[in-house]
Amino acid sequence: MSQDRHESTIKVFNELLNIMDELRMKCPWDKKQTNESLRTLTIEETYELADAIIKQDATLIKKELGDLLLHIVFYAKIGSETDEFTMEDVIRSLNEKLIYRHPHIFGDVEAKDAKTVEENWEKLKLKEKGGNKSVLEGVPLSLPAMVKANRIQDKARGVGFDWEHKEQVWDKVQEELDELKVEIEAHDEDRMEAEFGDLLFSVINAARLYGVNPENALERTNRKFIKRFNYLEEKTLKVGRDLKKMSLAEMDEIWEEAKNL
Repeated sequence: MSQDRHESTIKVFNELLNIMDELRMKCPWDKKQTNESLRTLTIEETYELADAIIKQDATLIKKELGDLLLHIVFYAKIGSETDEFTMEDVIRSLNEKLIYRHPHIFGDVEAKDAKTVEENWEKLKLKEKGGNKSVLEGVPLSLPAMVKANRIQDKARGVGFDWEHKEQVWDKVQEELDELKVEIEAHDEDRMEAEFGDLLFSVINAARLYGVNPENALERTNRKFIKRFNYLEEKTLKVGRDLKKMSLAEMDEIWEEAKNL
């Protein structure tokens, strides 16, 4: 980024901070907000950004990034009011962390690939706490289960707890599937839930080992299903039929058409 772009960015960021000061002093809604009241709104904004990324809509991504940035500035403003931290503290802490965790860029450590960078990152995070921090401590409890499972497995891999050969995971997937079938036949609902969880965890593990993001993969299938089901509904309405009164065979015929779109 050129010096002019740096200066322009700093200028508009300072303008944002000034606007936040004004809002916090004068706007009734902004004045009453707390970290707790903003939390759910921040989660919502994060998902809206994720939707924009899925849609690959650059204009929408820009907008949602702005909304998320507003929340970051808002939390920093609240922190400054209680003398806990400022926006400068937030940025300075981030800068220090990025430099510390990228010794292959700002130090003399070598990293041949992205995997090595990730492994070094996890080791440095543990070292920051004197080695006393749990490997999995940094995984947020509120993460969606699939994202959390993937993150847990990634962190465990970072300290060497992983399959020696990725092909071995399929034996685990089959083992969990067999155990689930046993509980289904036994009609044990509690054990069925537990085994379904184990099966899903092992499938997510397999996706990770083969370089597939399970969340993206499932969302891709969700969108594909929605597109095909919408076609099924539209085609049914066009011929004056009711889905609820159609046989599965009749619906399958239209479904096959949708697959060829």
